[in-house]
This record gives sequence, structure tokens and C-alpha cells, in this order.
Amino acid sequence: MNARVASHRRTRARTAGAIVLVGAATATALGGFAHADPQPTPAEVRARVDRLHHEAEQTVEEYNGVKEKADRAERTLDDLRDEAARKTARLNDARNALGSFATAQYRNGTADPTVQLALSAEPEDYLRQAALLERVGNRQATALEGVGRRLREVEQVRAEARDRLAELKEARAELKRHKSAIEDKLSEARALLDTLTAEQRDAVLGADGHGGAAGDRAARGAPRGPVQAPNARAARAVSYAQGAVGSPYVWGAVGPAAFDCSGLTQAAWGAAGVSLPRTTYTQAGAGSTVPRSALAPGDLVFYYSGLSHVGIYAGGGQIIHAPRPGATVRYAPVDSMPFVTAVRPA
Repeated sequence: MNARVASHRRTRARTAGAIVLVGAATATALGGFAHADPQPTPAEVRARVDRLHHEAEQTVEEYNGVKEKADRAERTLDDLRDEAARKTARLNDARNALGSFATAQYRNGTADPTVQLALSAEPEDYLRQAALLERVGNRQATALEGVGRRLREVEQVRAEARDRLAELKEARAELKRHKSAIEDKLSEARALLDTLTAEQRDAVLGADGHGGAAGDRAARGAPRGPVQAPNARAARAVSYAQGAVGSPYVWGAVGPAAFDCSGLTQAAWGAAGVSLPRTTYTQAGAGSTVPRSALAPGDLVFYYSGLSHVGIYAGGGQIIHAPRPGATVRYAPVDSMPFVTAVRPA
């Protein structure tokens, strides 16, 4: 009787333990599902992707500014290296001239002038030689002064070149940091878009903050050919932008096959013979400000706080712009983004 009771109790204990273990596993699994982040909705994905693209574009403009600085430092460094080479060649010429004087003195030797006069058969001969030696001495002093001056010039140029090289290295390191930040934001945006179906992704990108679907409608009704611009240069800039429609957005690109937003406006006005700065925030100072109501074809239109985006006004209430990674140069309504200011290049 006691043995049967003990066996029954052991069986109930094992069963209860198994139930507890199963219950714990089930609770853990349910708890895991309960605390998992919910899948973002298409509207949430759109908001986050728009924010990431906008942040990336801001960083792109910062990158463009640093790259312009790096390119300028590199050009200056090349010029300084050329100048150092020219000045070093002139220094070597001065040293060679000084060496010729030293060699001539070594060959001729020197003697006390009174002894030379005493030994000279004719005082006139000595006086002529003394005058010649004095002239040679003056030329040697001039040569010495020239060597010193050339040495100082070469060292000055080399010091400036060292400063520009340090500036270039710093700019390149900053470019690397900006590039990494841009790629991280774009990778995060792509990962978010990959959580959607193809139809949802198209809807999100078509309704982005850069005039997606509205831009397609604008393109169908966009004017073609010459526009009524304030001057021939503005008309040429718009014509270039029209020809760029359909080109891919590539950050850091200035054409002719791909563009970012400020790269497009710089290239368009460059084709018209006007040199614009590289970034949106410097282009905003490259002309006279015009009110929204007075926009004319060719004007630069700036959007978002910080002036992080720019397009070129094409007339008819439309701009042409390079919107974002994954898109192409296209038309968009002028009011499809938060308008800040507009500038008419000089």
C-alpha cells in the first residue's frame, strides 16, 4: 500500500513539473510576442523614410561644402608645389653662381695687397687688378644675398604647402565621416522600404515630400522648348534642366549623367556661363532675392529650414529638381515642399 502511494505521488510530481515547464515556455513565447515591436504601417514608414532622406540631404550639402574646400586646398597645394619647384631651381642657380666665385678665388689665391703692390712691376697693373677684385667682391656679395633671399622664399612656400596639406588631410577625414553618415541614413531608409510590399513601396515613394506623384502630373503638363525667361542666360539654364529630366539622383554628382539637387542647379547655370557655388546654402547668396509671387524661369527656389534643398523654377508654377536617392530629375509643383526663399542669379 505504501509503495503504491509513493509511486503515485512521484508520478503526480513529474506531471506537475512538466506542466510548469510547458506553462513557462508558453508564457515566455507569448511574452516575447507581446513585447516585439509592431510592424510599422506604410504611413509610419513614409514619415521615417522622408525624415531619413531629408537628413541625408542635409548631410550631402555639408559633404559638398567640405569637398569644395578640399578641392580648393588640393589645387592650392599643387600650385604651391609648382612654385616651390620654380623657386628651388632659382635657388640652385644662385648657389651655382656663388660656387663659381668661390672656385675662382680658390684657383687665384689671395695675397696681402701691399705685398702685391711691392712685387708688381707696374703700379698701374696692380691698381687695375685691385679694381677688378673689388667688382668681383661686390658681385659675390650680391650672389650671397641672392642665395639667402631664395632660401627664405623656398622655405616660406614650403611652410604654406605644409599648412595646405594639413588642411587637405583634415578635410578628407571630414569627408569620410560625412560619407559614412549619409550611407547609414540611406541604408536605414532602404531597410524600412524593404518591409513593405512592392505596391506599398511605390505608394510611399510616389507620395514623398519631393513632389512624387504630383511631379509626374506636372511633367505631363510641363512646357517644352524655350521659356519666357528674364534673360537669355536664365532661358539657357532652364533648357539645360529640361534636358536633365530623367537623369538619376546621385549624391555628390554635378552632371552631366547624374545630379544631386545643388549639382543640378550649378550645372544648369554653368551651361549658361554663370558660376554658382556648390552648396544650397551658398547658392542662396549668389543673386538677388525674389518674392514667391515674382518667380521667373531660371530662379533658384530653396526649401526646408537650413535651405537644404533647391530646384530651378521652370515657369507655370513648376520647378525642376533632383529630389532624392532612388529618384530621377523631375518636375514638381513649386509648393510641393516647404518654400523658404528664391534667388535670381546675377
